[in-house]
Amino acid sequence: MESVSERTAVFPAAGRTLDRLVAAAAHVEGVWEHELRTGDWVIVSTRNSTYTLGVVGDGTYAVSGGWFTANRADAAPIGISGCTWGGCAILTGLVAAPGMHLEFDNGVRTTRIREVRTVRGQAGRRPH
Repeated sequence: MESVSERTAVFPAAGRTLDRLVAAAAHVEGVWEHELRTGDWVIVSTRNSTYTLGVVGDGTYAVSGGWFTANRADAAPIGISGCTWGGCAILTGLVAAPGMHLEFDNGVRTTRIREVRTVRGQAGRRPH
């Protein structure tokens, strides 16, 4: 199991220019969509919740936890738009990274991510 935790610096609020966001994006330590394969699981711990993302394989994820559990929308396939530093600029292709906010394609945005773990698996199997 691979883990990325809060050791990744949160992008400072001061000086959030587009040029600085682009430069910071190249150094984000997190889980990128191109690194995942069908059957993998990503466990995202935020300030308020824990989300489990199962890679379906068609650009969607079977998600449980947080808003999805509260709204009885667990396991329904959903896409990920990317991650933000808390503003409107979204880093596409990034599934989750500590210090950032995960945004799903239904508009749900998580609280700040504290830790991300990847579990290599097989389709249909839940992580332990």
